[in-house]
Amino acid sequence: MEQKRASGILLHPTSLPGPDGIGDLGPEAYRWIDFLNQSGTQFWQILPLGPTGYGDSPYQCFSAFAGNPYLISTTKLLDQGLLTKSDLADRPSFPIEKVDYGPVINWKIRILKKSYGHFKVSGQESLHQAFEVFQKSEADWLEPFVLFMAIKEHFGGVGWNEWPEKYRLQDPKTIASFKADNAEKILFQAYLQFLFHRQWQALRAYAVKKGIRIIGDIPIFVAYDSADVWGNKDLFFLDEDGLPEVVAGVPPDYFSKTGQLWGNPLYKWSLHKENGYSWWIKRMQSVFQQVDIVRLDHFRGFEAYWEVPFGNETAEHGQWVKGPGHDFFHAVKNELGELPIIAEDLGVITDGVIDIRESFNLPGMKIFQFSFASDPDDDFLPHNYPRNCVAYTGSHDNDTSLGWYQSATERERDFCRRYLARSGKEIAWSLVRVLWQSVANWVLAPMQDFLSLGSWARMNYPGNPSGNWGWRMRPNAIDSQLTHRIYELNYLYGRLPETEKKRIKAAMQKEMEGEVMPH
Repeated sequence: MEQKRASGILLHPTSLPGPDGIGDLGPEAYRWIDFLNQSGTQFWQILPLGPTGYGDSPYQCFSAFAGNPYLISTTKLLDQGLLTKSDLADRPSFPIEKVDYGPVINWKIRILKKSYGHFKVSGQESLHQAFEVFQKSEADWLEPFVLFMAIKEHFGGVGWNEWPEKYRLQDPKTIASFKADNAEKILFQAYLQFLFHRQWQALRAYAVKKGIRIIGDIPIFVAYDSADVWGNKDLFFLDEDGLPEVVAGVPPDYFSKTGQLWGNPLYKWSLHKENGYSWWIKRMQSVFQQVDIVRLDHFRGFEAYWEVPFGNETAEHGQWVKGPGHDFFHAVKNELGELPIIAEDLGVITDGVIDIRESFNLPGMKIFQFSFASDPDDDFLPHNYPRNCVAYTGSHDNDTSLGWYQSATERERDFCRRYLARSGKEIAWSLVRVLWQSVANWVLAPMQDFLSLGSWARMNYPGNPSGNWGWRMRPNAIDSQLTHRIYELNYLYGRLPETEKKRIKAAMQKEMEGEVMPH
């Protein structure tokens, strides 16, 4: 993947300001893209966009193909005539700096049902035609997903493994009867996906217009309680009752004495290979319809993954099992062409993982925060970076840079100050500046670091089952001073878009010739 020097900011849409207690795809998202454009920033990195389930995690979604209905903008629906002002009159008072998911979900579902009511009686023929086209063009994943969600609602939201056997195993007569009796509920779920799809594609088109490329995210594993597993049981290691035989995790290490038990079902890679990895290729095609570049989470799992027998309470008792390796990426490349993929290659990485990454010329990741527990030879220090990498101050799984610094050991803080040649004041900006100076082609930081926020603004604590994914940016966080400060970094370290570089050089040339140009 060809790379030119550029920078980006990591911010999930849920973290945007907005009136409904959660960031959405409305006016604030467009303002965000304007800010990226004006600051000379070329990348917007997001987390997975799927419908969130347990723990509100974007890494545990009800589908690898569907969109999150809580991101649908009510402001946009109001503009379209799919809501009225009276519909929004009883909007609750939501917190500004965090997402309180329970009340938000209740409100959003209630208001989206009102929107569906307006849609059904709407005389907007073109909108109804677009809905029909959407259902037909996306039927491959949409039909099983909306059925899954309607059945899930019918049984009070419990996981599909708790449904009656005829529903778990998709008895044809049972399913046909359910479809006939619940057609309206199923159609409502399709309507939600239609709204998300239209709003996201409009936002993405605006990003393209403004020269912003979006970096998305594909978790290697999918949630057990998902339409993907329920509808494709043969592709996973499940027993005859549909329960996992083995699940995913990572073994014990320096950070966790018992490892991490993720609990996701594992793929029958041999079967995927037999059918040309068709499910995976469809999955990647779907994501590339939404974003420009993909961060492939837990990249090392494609070389080998940690398999834990189902029922274990920790990840201690497992084994490494070979993944699909080169064969998988050859199949994807043959189908999709060039692979605009960032390999999330953090953790203990083997020669086999490096070989796959380098064979397909995929940039790996570097996390600046990780470097100060070691010495000047540490691979995560900027002077040791290769050009073909994507470097971060920290990721969504790390503390904010200020929070990290405040909780680090004195030895780490001392090394950090010496390396940066700074006192530790404005530590997040000091880390950003040195990262931007590095030879890494692409550099990114979470928005929290540009706002110098502490640990309270952290997005995720890995291993904590709840209380994550809640941080939101204040409505007044972005101003001209912040925009200029980021622009200055992008200018000084050669990370502006080529068109902007040419504009500046032309202005400088005219100034040298005596015709002073306004800034």
